[in-house]
Amino acid sequence: MRGRTREGETLNELVIRPPRPADLPDLRRAVVELQEYERRLHATRLLGEQIADAYVTWVQRQAEKSGAVFAAEIGGAFAGFAAGWIVEDDNIAETADSNRAGYVSDICVMPAYREQRITVELLSSIERHLARTGITRMRLASLAANALAQAAYQGRV
Repeated sequence: MRGRTREGETLNELVIRPPRPADLPDLRRAVVELQEYERRLHATRLLGEQIADAYVTWVQRQAEKSGAVFAAEIGGAFAGFAAGWIVEDDNIAETADSNRAGYVSDICVMPAYREQRITVELLSSIERHLARTGITRMRLASLAANALAQAAYQGRV
């Protein structure tokens, strides 16, 4: 998918697509970036280098079951990624369509590409992909201290 122009910002060079095998080093680098950012926010996070390979594999497997991973590139350069899939809960206080929801597991836009609304495009791609499976609700989660993720989920970055 080609990026759209919004609020005067040109995203014409933005391409959102499934990752290719050649993207694995970039996905790994993004996972390290994300993990290290979250480690600064919360003491429970392990070192990014320690978990990156296993985490990329885990995310890809989760997405293969019922979701997707998307890579963002600008001018042929890797700019970030997002991953999401379907979750099914049995919360008795929720409606059936809420118990079956899309879940955004991870989203990372590399520092050089932030504030270009790439996050919005990645989230929209995950949402559209999951909507084709009948999903009508999305769940987004972040660490309480992760103001950047919260701003991204609200479409402000």
